[in-house]
Amino acid sequence: MQHEAPNITTFVQLAARDADASRIAEAAVAQWSNIDAALSPIIGQSGVAALFKRSLRLTGVNYPCLHALSESTLRPGDHAGLRAALSQETALDAAAASDALQRTFHELLANLIGDSLAERLLRSAWNLPSIENGHAAREPAP
Repeated sequence: MQHEAPNITTFVQLAARDADASRIAEAAVAQWSNIDAALSPIIGQSGVAALFKRSLRLTGVNYPCLHALSESTLRPGDHAGLRAALSQETALDAAAASDALQRTFHELLANLIGDSLAERLLRSAWNLPSIENGHAAREPAP
């Protein structure tokens, strides 16, 4: 069963607004930091890291930049590799990979805990940081 991610601003929409790959990468890393903050108290850092790594592996089938990252050693909460991988892509490819990765993560989480709870836990994390003056800026968590 495929789960729908909440109604969010997508990375592809950021790319359509002329964001380059490095800005998309920064926004993606900020979003994953928000996800870590939202889920770590509930499932632990290692649980979030395991879901993230599984999401990378599944999404990497269609996005080689993510596949290479899924094969590396990842430390919980460290998204520097994601930033580097996405920054090397075109803006559209980085955006598509980021969107696919978040959808896969949401689907895996929803399969474990249900759609409603997954959406509630991730609602604030799905809000992408605004991109101002060429830099991704973190929005305050609620």
